[in-house]
Amino acid sequence: METEGQFAPATAEAARDRYEAVGSTAQVVVKEVAKAMGLDGEEYRERVTGDVVETARDALFAESLAVTVGTRAEFEDWRADADHEVTVLGSEHVDGVVWHAPAFADEAVAATFQDEREAAVGTLRRQAFGRIYSEVV
Repeated sequence: METEGQFAPATAEAARDRYEAVGSTAQVVVKEVAKAMGLDGEEYRERVTGDVVETARDALFAESLAVTVGTRAEFEDWRADADHEVTVLGSEHVDGVVWHAPAFADEAVAATFQDEREAAVGTLRRQAFGRIYSEVV
């Protein structure tokens, strides 16, 4: 079992603080991507909306989340002792599981995988943001 990512908020307030902190980074990333795409000033104002920057902020926040990656047996051992209601995405007939369970929440999210660990981690982070953090931040 191992952890990927660095952000595991202990409180909803810590999650909100982190979300606020990545806001300026999201603006810079969007601006630099628009510049690399060759958007002129008018196109930038037309196409780069608040929703675009918010989507970048959501992605930056989610991608920093700490997730646990383990075997099905390790996940089931953790789940037996967990105080979280767990939503599991994917097949129960594969060997790998990745999960995220914030200390402040009563729910957790897990995704299963066989060979595509990186894809499962990405999916899990997006699902954790949508199911847990979007209401908090």
